[in-house]
Amino acid sequence: MRMLHTMLRVRDLERSLAFYTEVLGMTLLRRKDYPKGRFTLAFVGFGPESDHTVIELTHNWDTPAYDLGDAYGHIALGVEDVYATCAAIQAKGGKVVRDPGPMKSGGSTVLAFLEDPDGYKIELIQLASRAFATA
Repeated sequence: MRMLHTMLRVRDLERSLAFYTEVLGMTLLRRKDYPKGRFTLAFVGFGPESDHTVIELTHNWDTPAYDLGDAYGHIALGVEDVYATCAAIQAKGGKVVRDPGPMKSGGSTVLAFLEDPDGYKIELIQLASRAFATA
């Protein structure tokens, strides 16, 4: 068993695709309109779906806005240099909502948070500072 994708509902598909591809550097893997259901699915990721977990962006044509609710947390992306990555993202118009730096709770993990055009949070974690424990 493996994780395939995470789905996010988006208001403006073109704006979201621009953020995930141009700002974060993902690739648009596939996109399909479903006229009978009045929605479009677009899959983006850092590699092919056969080898990578991806993000499914769902645009429901007749839904102008969504309430994100308080149950959603964030998507986490590992990066080599969180400071340089945030600078590059900001230079491309991305919104950093928590500046890069060590965890404020005293941990050694270096991280930052971004916000996509719909307000979804994306955590950037510096890989060198993170030890992935196995349980």
